[in-house]
Amino acid sequence: MEGDLAAAQNCSSCPIRHRAVCARCDDDELVRLNDIKFYKTYSAGQTIAMRGDALDVVASVVAGTATLERVIEDGRTQMVGLLLPSDFIGRPGRATLQYDVTAVSDVTLCCFKRKPFENLLVEIPAVQQRLLEMALDELDAARDWMLLLGRKTAREKIASLLMLIAKRTMHPDGKVMGDTTRIELPISRETMANFLGLTIETVSRQFTGLRKDGVIDLDGNRVVRIPDLEGLLFESGDDGDGGTLF
Repeated sequence: MEGDLAAAQNCSSCPIRHRAVCARCDDDELVRLNDIKFYKTYSAGQTIAMRGDALDVVASVVAGTATLERVIEDGRTQMVGLLLPSDFIGRPGRATLQYDVTAVSDVTLCCFKRKPFENLLVEIPAVQQRLLEMALDELDAARDWMLLLGRKTAREKIASLLMLIAKRTMHPDGKVMGDTTRIELPISRETMANFLGLTIETVSRQFTGLRKDGVIDLDGNRVVRIPDLEGLLFESGDDGDGGTLF
C-alpha cells in the first residue's frame, strides 16, 4: 500500500489520473486540488464509513477495492456496489452517507474535505463536468445491473463481472493499461456470489465451465487469464457496442 500511496503523491503520475474526478483538470487546476487533498489508508476488512455517518469527506479510490452495502430490516446485508480504483465516494451537497463502505482489500483513498471540494466545483468547471460524467456513468451502470440481475444467466453474470474488471484496466481512450488478458479478482467467490445474487457453488461451477470451454484460464483462486476478450464479451450477453460496461 505504501507504494501506491507514494505513486499518487504527484497528481501527474497518479495511477488513476485519467479516470478520476480530476481527469479533465489542467496543471494549474491540479495544483489547487493538491492543496486540499490528503490520503487515508484502510486494511482489508476495515469499515471505511457507515450509512448515516456525517459526510464530511469525499474521496477517490486510488488503490484497492471496497464494497457498498445496505442492511435490510431483517438484518441481512446486501452488497449493492463495487468500488474500484478511480471510483468516487460521497456526494457533494449531501450531509450523510447512504451506504456502508467496507474495504475488501487494502485501500488507499485520495480525500477532500467536502466543503472545500464543493467550493472548487464552482471555481473549476472541469471537476464539475467530470463528476457529472461519472454520475451519469453510474446511472447507466445501475440500469445495466438491473438487466444483469433480472435477465442474465449465471454464466453471463460471471462473464459480465470479468469484463467489468478487465475493462477497468484500460485507459479511457482505449489504450491498454497493463495486461488485459490477466486480471486479479479483487473480491472473493463469496463476495462475488453476494454481488451477483448467486450461491458460492454456482459461482464455482460457472468458473469451471468457462475454463473448460477455453473462455478463461485460472491461476489459483484470484488470477484469471483471458485469451480472447471478444469471446468473453460474447459470453456476457452484451453486444460489444463500445459502451461502458457497468
